[in-house]
Amino acid sequence: MKKYFLGCATAITLLSTGVSLSAQAAPLSNKECHTQFEAARKAGTLNGLKFKDFKAKNCENPTTSEESAAATTPAAAAAADAPAATSKPTDTATTAGVTFPTAISPKYTKESAGKARMHTCLDQYRLNKATNANGTLKWIQKGGGYYSQCVKKLKGTA
Repeated sequence: MKKYFLGCATAITLLSTGVSLSAQAAPLSNKECHTQFEAARKAGTLNGLKFKDFKAKNCENPTTSEESAAATTPAAAAAADAPAATSKPTDTATTAGVTFPTAISPKYTKESAGKARMHTCLDQYRLNKATNANGTLKWIQKGGGYYSQCVKKLKGTA
């Protein structure tokens, strides 16, 4: 029991002084990462990070203590977030030449909004499929298939 508390106290001390335990050559195991997360949580140094975010930042991409200290400054954190937001792949390459409906079909006006969008998109998908006009899109696929992109366009969010 004393060893456990001694280990936690050591981890808290190291984390609070800026020395990162994640400065290893290989990514940490999930158990080691969770131990670090718990120590940081008890020390109050998470700054609102959830485990998933903590793991991505500290365990999967280990950095040196100097790099992690530089990344914790607000300016560096904002600069690090900006490239991630702009590097998101656009779906224009997969939707080039694909026809989406511009409005909900009048024959579905008596249905709920969600069902009306779904049926309108399905009708257009079937028309496109008959003429090979869906490009590489499937009805539902990882990263956004025809259905999700069509619904976005009908809602006006795309």
